Amino acid sequence: MKDRPLLRFTIFWLSGSSMACLLMGWALFWGVVGAMACLPVLLRFMNIRGWSSLLLVTAFAGGLIQWEWNDSRNYSTLPAYLHSSTDVIDGLDAQVEGKLVSDVQVDGDRASFEMQISSLRLPEETEQEVEKENKVSSSDPALESLKSPGSSDKINERVIVQVRLMEEQEQQTAASWRRGDKLKLSGSLVLPGKARNFGGFDYRSYLRTQYIHWMVKVKGASSVHVSSPEGLGKINILRWTDSARQLLGSAVDRLFPEPQAGYMKGLIIGMAKDIDPGTYSQFSQLGLTHILAISGTHVAVYVASLLMLLSWLRLTRETALTIVLVLVPAYVLLSGGSPSVIRAGMMSMIGLYMAKRGYARDGIQIISAAAMLMLWWNPYFLLNVSFQLSFLVTAGLMIYMPLINRLFYKWPKSLAATASVTVTAQLISFPVTILYFNQFSLLSFAANFLLVSLISAVVLPLGTVAMILSFVWLPLAKLLAWIAIQLNQLTFLSVEWMNSLPGFVMIWPTPSLLWIATYYVILYVLLYLLYQRSGGEIPQNIHVAEEDTAPLDMSSRGATQRGSTLALGFNSSRSADTQSLYTAKANNRLQLSAPDPLPTRRATSDHGSLSTLGASIAWPEYASVFTSKGAGFYSEVRMSKVQRGLCVVLAICLIAGLWWAYQTPRSAGTGVVQFLDIGQGDSTLITTPEGKHILVDGGGTVNFGGSEHSWKTRRDPYEVGAKIVVPLLKKRGIHQLDAVIVTHADQDHAGGLQAVLDQIPVKRLMFNGTTSGKEKFDQLLNTAIQRQIPLFAIHQGMTYQPDRETSLYFISPERNGPVNPSGGVPTLENQNGESVVFLLDMAGSSLLFTGDMEAATEQNILYDIQDGSMLASFQQGVQKSGRTVPNGETNIGVVPEWMDGIADNGRNHSSSTATSISRLQSHISIDVLKVAHHGSKTSSSEAWLQYWNAKSALISAGVNNTYGHPNPGVMKRLEATGSQIYRTDQMGEVQVRVNDGKIDVRHKLIQNKGDNQDD
Repeated sequence: MKDRPLLRFTIFWLSGSSMACLLMGWALFWGVVGAMACLPVLLRFMNIRGWSSLLLVTAFAGGLIQWEWNDSRNYSTLPAYLHSSTDVIDGLDAQVEGKLVSDVQVDGDRASFEMQISSLRLPEETEQEVEKENKVSSSDPALESLKSPGSSDKINERVIVQVRLMEEQEQQTAASWRRGDKLKLSGSLVLPGKARNFGGFDYRSYLRTQYIHWMVKVKGASSVHVSSPEGLGKINILRWTDSARQLLGSAVDRLFPEPQAGYMKGLIIGMAKDIDPGTYSQFSQLGLTHILAISGTHVAVYVASLLMLLSWLRLTRETALTIVLVLVPAYVLLSGGSPSVIRAGMMSMIGLYMAKRGYARDGIQIISAAAMLMLWWNPYFLLNVSFQLSFLVTAGLMIYMPLINRLFYKWPKSLAATASVTVTAQLISFPVTILYFNQFSLLSFAANFLLVSLISAVVLPLGTVAMILSFVWLPLAKLLAWIAIQLNQLTFLSVEWMNSLPGFVMIWPTPSLLWIATYYVILYVLLYLLYQRSGGEIPQNIHVAEEDTAPLDMSSRGATQRGSTLALGFNSSRSADTQSLYTAKANNRLQLSAPDPLPTRRATSDHGSLSTLGASIAWPEYASVFTSKGAGFYSEVRMSKVQRGLCVVLAICLIAGLWWAYQTPRSAGTGVVQFLDIGQGDSTLITTPEGKHILVDGGGTVNFGGSEHSWKTRRDPYEVGAKIVVPLLKKRGIHQLDAVIVTHADQDHAGGLQAVLDQIPVKRLMFNGTTSGKEKFDQLLNTAIQRQIPLFAIHQGMTYQPDRETSLYFISPERNGPVNPSGGVPTLENQNGESVVFLLDMAGSSLLFTGDMEAATEQNILYDIQDGSMLASFQQGVQKSGRTVPNGETNIGVVPEWMDGIADNGRNHSSSTATSISRLQSHISIDVLKVAHHGSKTSSSEAWLQYWNAKSALISAGVNNTYGHPNPGVMKRLEATGSQIYRTDQMGEVQVRVNDGKIDVRHKLIQNKGDNQDD
């Protein structure tokens, strides 16, 4: 770092920005005070004095001030423009005009794009309503400083527009809209959704980093009026880029069938949204998603190929560098301009410019310059996952790979280079991967080692050449595409086979930033000590320059002496004098403008020079792989006892840290019941005091469209289980579910469980013993049977005790339920009355779960309790507990021998069961009642509520649901009982923590008096 002032400046700038990003208010103030107090010690340790120290302090302050200044200016101007609060504006109808500033994504019955609003007008009746609301809120001082409506002629606000398409032909209409078009549309202004679960994805915060604060929802493409733009400007360049991308995408569609067409469009053009969701999920599980989007590898191949092509065309070195320098931005635009592409493009342009001027190139300095330029342009890049992974992996390859190379010195050099790159990239990306995705596959190393080289070196060039040739000679293009298709089939089969192997995907809870930083430090120090054992010295400067005396034809040197990959001109350790000599010689070569008397030799020299130069510019992060090693590089140096001991301690610390981070976080002796907010439906996660996990229902998306509306089906439809439930389970580090309870087969309770069974290990599945006859629920049961998950048909009298402090007593459905004469699972269309109902006793507290039970079922349960038949059912169930359930069934029409009583690990808790159930007859109030059927009027009768006399009541319902849940009559009855009411539609996720009979409640969105909350 000593000889890299730009690197130091960038690190301090990033530190200032990160502190401003993570802290706010007084926490930020004291953070700055603490940082300033520690800076003198840090600068002294780094041996930095004088103006250099002042420059670094300025960098830290600059990063902090820039973030705060940018963040303070990132707000919506609509409240000021309309003289109304955001709560009043939310949901208003408006007529807006502006410009389309993004490409249009059409997916099923929805088209979405970004729009820059230039004017906004409210309908007359809406404006009158707003004025009334403003009069009511006139005492609010926050509105006094706002402008009156219409006081400004123009407004500058970027919004997301979502158009719900009403007819199939409107898909073509929406697809014809282009960036730069002038738009006039009518729709509703809507605030983006906030995170409604602890640790859930916050769409509003994400859009804010894109400088977007509002959405406009439009009904029908007929509500959008489009006109072509006038004049020229920067928007036209993007418009032409979109047209070029669509042209190239159509060429790929002609050559490849689905799903390979979407895969190849993502691979070649960066059109990642066209990738089949199933394919993307398969690649994601193995950590291969970086292949499915344009990244640094693509830019590297592009730059190296262009320089090689230009060398074959006999162009001079200076001319070739200038041409490629101009063409790199075009490729960045054409590939979609993701942060990883921008990073690679900037690094390539800086490298090309420095090569043109004859300067020595240092990869660390170049990546520092690219990071600073991107953050100066937009500080919010710091929060972008693509930005973080791209810079971390690239910098990690430069810093860590020289230390890892030695591990593979006995391998063949071509395999050793690939292995070094793969291992280094996986080790560096691992913490960020589990931070954002909460899973890591142990097969990721093998998948990247085997497939990345094939895809990058063979499939990508083949697909690119085929796409270009399709405009010139289609038969040859189809031949090349056919070869790529066969290789893709091999890739897909390999990915599918790896994902089918059980036990390799590890689920990790979200780690802390401190743990991530500690991981990188320990890993570096450990690798550094192991590297020193080889007798090598860590390269302090990774310079990349051409040797003037080196043969310029790659075929004449290196293939036999150093291996074909070692002739790429990388020199990672040179003295300052030697480097200056090389730089001077390079400058001298640039000044030679006289005609070369030896054209043949000049052509050969340019060819070799540009080939070597192309590789050095395209892959600066791989410099250490291609650096020639001296004869003593691999000689062993005996380590001292202190060094060996330190290595052992660091290795133990690394393993212990990984083990600690892998554990599911929980408070000893505390049980937690987490009522997830999944919209209109139910899903509850129960974590027992001893760390057992039970999922009750999984929500689900209810689709009302029939087969005649197949055009409305989206490529990546919203599914509650895959989008909400599974990510939350992974984020909380749930490695396996000890039980999944399906209260009944309705879609809004069981639909999301398919994704759960697909991605989370499950030990047992409990349901009411019937099926709805719907295909999706039958598929769920089949999945359980195929995965050898024991099935349990629940009925009154069964007990499940996952640990010593937790018991589940099932009180419905009754034992004499529906029967299928043919011996299969009985089909019951109306599932509500047969919902699984159970009483949860945990850590001295009681909670009642009711599914979608109806008033008639409530009355039956009360009768069973009062006449003693329920106690008899439990006594009979206890006598039959301990039996096993045969696995391996392949058809849900064949019913296993259902288990009458459930006791975890074969334990029989007959005495505790009888004691707990006898409490039901004592009319003792419970702590929490899960209100049946989302608060519907068909349940929660007065007699039922009075009998249980619950201290708290939880209603799971969707925001503004079409059913009107919860029913006002139910709310009145609950209030009459004196229950504290919690609602997921108003409060988001509600968590109930129980410990030794004490209950603590917190919820995500709003806070009532006496409640705890964590936003």
